[in-house]
Amino acid sequence: MKVEKLVEIIGSDFYTGVPDSQLKALCNYLMNTYGIDPKHHVIAANEGNCTALAAGYHLSTGKVPVVYMQNSGEGNIINPVVSLLNDKVYAIPVVFVVGWRGEPELHDEPQHIYQGEVTLKLLEDMDIKPFVIGQETTEDELKAAMDEFKEILSTGKNVAFVIRKGALSYDGKIEYKNDNHMVREDIIKHIVAASGEDPIVSTTGKASRELFETREANNQSHKYDFLTVGSMGHSSSIALGVALNKPNTKVWCVDGDGAVLMHMGAMAVMGANKPSNIIHVVINNGAHETVGGMPTVASEIDVVAVAKACGYPRAISVDTFEALDSALKDAKESKELCLIEVKCSIGARDDLGRPTTTALENKENFMEYLKRFN
Repeated sequence: MKVEKLVEIIGSDFYTGVPDSQLKALCNYLMNTYGIDPKHHVIAANEGNCTALAAGYHLSTGKVPVVYMQNSGEGNIINPVVSLLNDKVYAIPVVFVVGWRGEPELHDEPQHIYQGEVTLKLLEDMDIKPFVIGQETTEDELKAAMDEFKEILSTGKNVAFVIRKGALSYDGKIEYKNDNHMVREDIIKHIVAASGEDPIVSTTGKASRELFETREANNQSHKYDFLTVGSMGHSSSIALGVALNKPNTKVWCVDGDGAVLMHMGAMAVMGANKPSNIIHVVINNGAHETVGGMPTVASEIDVVAVAKACGYPRAISVDTFEALDSALKDAKESKELCLIEVKCSIGARDDLGRPTTTALENKENFMEYLKRFN
């Protein structure tokens, strides 16, 4: 189905969300049609943020907003859905558009498998009525579903269109780019060289895939790395939990701008605890690149100033490999919590692989490696 038809049938003029590769057609359509426009389209930090923003839109206009997200974001909307939107509280109607990763009987990455199994059940448990859109769904079926949804929305309840893989298409083209020159995979190679045999916790998406490939190319063990394949935004907290219990080794966190924004409160907790053995590297390309390249707001904020305000004793931003190598060396020698923001281009190899070890194997190898540290 053409995404334009979905948008027409829903009939809303305000969308907010967190990009998803399964919803790439919708995301690209919104960017081509509106760009980032506070009146019509806002990419938020996380899915709960979107839900609250949508509530504010409804309160100020009386109209029904749309929140789009990957199904992994259902966990982030539970609180605002059940304690804000629900018809037993404020009865605020919202249309959710949910990309269905990990749909049962379809191959997907391990972090999506269980989420895919419970996607519809979680929506139903939140009293959100779902309608599944697949490649075979007709316009008449979609219109009939929306007519039913309008009745539900009029009572202050919520509804959701759940989008199967390949269900939406869009012929428009859009290129996501920035003015930075450093390539993320090369940045990760420099981090690996500087970290030596220190443990690394890496964030969700292509960064972890590139770290895995770097170890392969170097003929190194993967035991040094914990790849946070899911749970976006939590890698720095995982690293903090490791560092607090292994105070005699450096712990590196390779993070991304979208992940940092998603749960930025983690930086405040990090800064308050001030672990002297963490090096927090934020690779900032101002984009949700793993799911298509749509922008984050990270290009508009001062990550270093945020880190310092949160209590990081040392924070620096770099945009050349010479500056990066110097910052990595200083951080490794330092006995203070350090943040290094690395300005990065958008883009990755077309043939970028995925980890060939299972998530469980990754965990067990990493835990075994950590036993050598006090």
